[in-house]
Amino acid sequence: MKDIIRIIRPQQWVKNMFVFIPLFFGGSLFDLSDWLASAVAFVEFSLAASAVYCLNDIVDVEADRRHPTKCLRPIAAGKVSVRHATVLAVVLAVLSVASSAVVPGGLLPWVVVSYLAMNAAYCLSLKDYAIVDVCIVSAGFVLRVVAGGVSTDIALSRWIVMMTFLLTLFLSFAKRRDDVLIMNDTGVAPRRNTSRYNLTFINQAITITGSVMLVCYIMYTVSPEVIGRFRSPNLYMTSFFVILGLLRYVQLTVVDSRSGDPTRLVLSDRFLQLVVAGWLLAFATIIYLR
Repeated sequence: MKDIIRIIRPQQWVKNMFVFIPLFFGGSLFDLSDWLASAVAFVEFSLAASAVYCLNDIVDVEADRRHPTKCLRPIAAGKVSVRHATVLAVVLAVLSVASSAVVPGGLLPWVVVSYLAMNAAYCLSLKDYAIVDVCIVSAGFVLRVVAGGVSTDIALSRWIVMMTFLLTLFLSFAKRRDDVLIMNDTGVAPRRNTSRYNLTFINQAITITGSVMLVCYIMYTVSPEVIGRFRSPNLYMTSFFVILGLLRYVQLTVVDSRSGDPTRLVLSDRFLQLVVAGWLLAFATIIYLR
């Protein structure tokens, strides 16, 4: 059972918190029905994500055995058979789609199916293509936000969709940097497409995506549309926390080379946690306690 839990990676379910983004930005933080709908979407995407993790470990079993840390994964280590992992992946995928059918509106199942299909293509082929791989990862987070919007019937701002894509693209490039460092140290590429990346390209990609995301966020906070919706011109002040968060993440990535697992990094770095908490508090105060 312990190895099964390791395969489905429940610690990674924190990524599915993106389904709650429309709830927060849509001003429905105190709407119980929207909370329940978002919680259902969270469970569905957690099941779908775990199904994808199983498939990924099955496809990558040989590559994982050559990786310094991924070789400890249950399938790569021979603790769980490929057959059992396949059954588990199918069960989780079916449960995620079936459970999504209970959400009013009937659109959420198609979001989940799209997520599963896109990530299946990623695991089987598309992850071998540099740049395409990180774009698909980012698109998966956009689908999480879309699921949150569809399940609560909250209209998504184009700013939210764009910032979600840019933020996760930034994090994905930072994660790929860890693979490049491993390749440079060992001479073995952890992924088939790692040879199409190098530190110069990765560092520039991180800089570009981080900079564009910051500009996009500032434009969002000062746009007439957003100021009118929240009836406050003070959202721009939350940019302070965004700048601090980006700089800290770049520091941890470039100086400390700790970008291999973004989820673990955020959950273990106190500075980042304080920045995120400060941003949440400042944003919530401006839009909910005006």
